Amino acid sequence: MTKPVCAVVGVGAGNGSAFSRRFAREGYAVALLARSRTTTENLESELEHARAYACDATDARSINATFAGIERDLGTVNVLIYNAGSGDWSNIEHTDPAAFEAAWRINALGCLLCARRVIPGMKKLQNPSIVIIGATASLKGNAGFTSFASAKAAQRSLVQSMARHLDPQGIHVAYVIIDGVVALPRTRKAMPDKPDDFFMNPDHIADTVFYLTTQQRSAWTFELDLRPFAEKW
Repeated sequence: MTKPVCAVVGVGAGNGSAFSRRFAREGYAVALLARSRTTTENLESELEHARAYACDATDARSINATFAGIERDLGTVNVLIYNAGSGDWSNIEHTDPAAFEAAWRINALGCLLCARRVIPGMKKLQNPSIVIIGATASLKGNAGFTSFASAKAAQRSLVQSMARHLDPQGIHVAYVIIDGVVALPRTRKAMPDKPDDFFMNPDHIADTVFYLTTQQRSAWTFELDLRPFAEKW
């Protein structure tokens, strides 16, 4: 029996790996996309039906070649999770225009390119989903988030347009706002005084993302914000 396929764009040590493991447990073949296979080769060996691909999410040729490989190796993508994101943490006076553009390319342009690549195949499937991982910065631009906030706001508006176009065609589009600090080795090292429950557990985030892909059409979620129980908002 052919397994459904989940493509995770932006696989690292946190959410991307958690998404991959969660969908693998649910019987999916998982495509692991990162800039370099060195980031994902250990996870590829851990998961039985996973394949790692080196992909530059800001480059249309790289995306087209990668998704052609996924379709050849695993099949048509049922679930796309766009988890790629980056930004320059500077205020308006210190933001490098090149860093500003780079943040837009990875958060907004990459999302557009990946979605466009999988949509034709998804239209032939039952209950496909596209889930984009966003951030609180998509809703409010703090002083030192000039690049990241503007790029995430562009991403959120893009995904709204995607949902209004694709939902009526049977493709569920959802946007997940991460409002908190994800538990990673580097975030824990940077905040050694914080207790465990200050951080967001990637496995718990992955549980929610998987749930979104199982929703019935009569009650689809578009936007969902996740935060630790003690987070001020």
